[in-house]
Amino acid sequence: MRFAISMAAVAAFALPVYAQQEDSVVVTATRFSEDVRRLPASISVITADDIQKSAARTLPELLQEQAGITMNDFFGNNGSSTSVDLRGFGVTGPQNTLILLDGRRITDFDLTSVQWAAIPLVGVERVEILRGTGAVLYGDGASAGVINIVTRSPLKQGAALQVFGRLASLNTREGQLYGSYAGGNFGINASVYGFTSDGYRANNRNEQHNSAANLRWAVGNTTLDLRFGVDKQDLGLPGARRIQPSTGLDEYTANRRGAQTPQDYASRDGSRAGLALSQVLGDAELSVGLDWREKLQISRFVQQVSARNDALSALSLTPRARVPFQLGGLSHRLTLGIDWHSWRYDSRRDSAVQNLGQPVNRLRATQRTQAFYVQDLIELGKATRLNVGWRGEQARFAASDALDVTAPGFLGFQQSAGSTRDTQNQHAWELGVRHDLGREYTGYARAGRSFRFANVDEITSEIDAAFNPALQVLRAQRARTVEGGLEWRSGGHFLRAGVFRIDVTDEIHLDPFTTGVGNTNLPPSRRQGLELDGRGQATPGLRLTAGYAYTDARFREGVMPGGALTIGTNLSVAGKRVPLVPQHKVNAGFSWDIGSKTRLSGALTAVSAQVMDNDEPNVFGPRIPAYAVADLKLAHEFSIARVALTVNNLFDSNYYSYAIRGQFVPNTDRYGVYPLPGRSVGLSAEFKME
Repeated sequence: MRFAISMAAVAAFALPVYAQQEDSVVVTATRFSEDVRRLPASISVITADDIQKSAARTLPELLQEQAGITMNDFFGNNGSSTSVDLRGFGVTGPQNTLILLDGRRITDFDLTSVQWAAIPLVGVERVEILRGTGAVLYGDGASAGVINIVTRSPLKQGAALQVFGRLASLNTREGQLYGSYAGGNFGINASVYGFTSDGYRANNRNEQHNSAANLRWAVGNTTLDLRFGVDKQDLGLPGARRIQPSTGLDEYTANRRGAQTPQDYASRDGSRAGLALSQVLGDAELSVGLDWREKLQISRFVQQVSARNDALSALSLTPRARVPFQLGGLSHRLTLGIDWHSWRYDSRRDSAVQNLGQPVNRLRATQRTQAFYVQDLIELGKATRLNVGWRGEQARFAASDALDVTAPGFLGFQQSAGSTRDTQNQHAWELGVRHDLGREYTGYARAGRSFRFANVDEITSEIDAAFNPALQVLRAQRARTVEGGLEWRSGGHFLRAGVFRIDVTDEIHLDPFTTGVGNTNLPPSRRQGLELDGRGQATPGLRLTAGYAYTDARFREGVMPGGALTIGTNLSVAGKRVPLVPQHKVNAGFSWDIGSKTRLSGALTAVSAQVMDNDEPNVFGPRIPAYAVADLKLAHEFSIARVALTVNNLFDSNYYSYAIRGQFVPNTDRYGVYPLPGRSVGLSAEFKME
């Protein structure tokens, strides 16, 4: 780790010699297109060229190459069951980092991670990362920031056809067919994607199929977008490798690729459709978005004698406008809008899949939110810009659990969780300033408030102190953020250093120590840290990138009540580290143009040790060990083709990024780990005709 930090410091902060011209970078996660150099925030953009250079196979792997972003990966199989964490939220990272696809929310109203495999890398144009900002524009779930994945535009003139295929270790096969046509004011693109892999673990075969189509009409000052997509995944769930020193149990050492649950599986079917209408009226811009998403998940857990059929749907209406104007001699760019979201959840639960047609328990829940926001970017002078914003949002919850005593799976002891309703109101605000300190240096500072509402799993997956099912709506989580940074740009070179602090109150998470395990509002916590990243041209053909993040995530105060069946009572968490947050993370990468058409690129990610999930009091001895993973990619361009050889986990490291400890007597020294794949070799080919 010390070696990796030293190398990152040398690569990022030694001033390079060769200069290149760098064009302005535009992001769309700000609701309307905006140059990142106008915004008082730490923003990174992963371009299409960056994606081609990277040996990453999935979006989470690509994101982990960025400073301050970590991932918790259960299987290492095409991004399945993988979560992304920005700025040290740990296991709640997916609920505090808002993920957008072409500006549309795809973070769901449950605890399942984003379906990353439904967004293949080969179809991504760029990725926008907005650290610490976004709560005013998007509301719920953006305390750590916003990540916007932008796919290819269907208005690129002419016709194009692309065929992509990849063969890799573990019997992995991946392919995509992409086509587009644009002429005049109309454009269309469509893709079909398939992926299969046996996976590194037993019972971890993954099959994924996606289809998508985008249409766009642009007539004068009016643009109409239509988007459609479907995806399907079938995935084996191997469970954890269990370790318990007191009994001599060590499945990880004995067979790290084995399965604890050889018959568990999950299937997931998703579909989406969206419409966006944009209009330019003089200097003003208007936009209205209407989006619908639905997913159906069926899962079987044999050892738990449990089966579920979960249906989740979302409908969103998002009108907004940007109006530039002059007032008091200052230039303003005012963005204002309304967000309306409606979520519906229908969960059928029984002991066997064959009984889900008439389940013993059927949980239904809804959440409806409505919000108004306003944000103004003000030019205080030629070198200074001020950003001011506010958002008010209301959420209405309703949930009920129906018990069917006539169901085939009813055994006489199952119970209903009853019903619950609640209405909550929250607000967010942001104040930021960006000032050019010269031709090459820029400083920024910002402060803001954000919030998160409880999701459906946190409302319905409850058990009271007597181990009876229960429903509850927890208090909304609130967070206050302050941060500042300094940037240096010269041609194609870039360096950034930033510091941040996030104080979180009523964080929503599982309390594993209180009898009657359930979700709760955790004691107050704080995330603070330092982020460094840079890139530069060492020679005309050699480009270097590097990053380092120091994250100190701790509880500020508080006690976990515990209970007779758990590891203890009244467990203090004051000053303890938040689980699943590495204190140090280093990234280093290079891209070397060996010849005019041949490129060798590589990336190193090194992560320090972490506290295991379920160990908020930090009383458990074992930790998730530090690890380092290196990837290489050799690519060669032909006239209409590109061939690449990738090696992931070059040094065949044995590691895992997620582990969870047991909390119930007598298994208090037991924990489970999720081993990730060793060295993997892949060969890909891409053919383009335009």
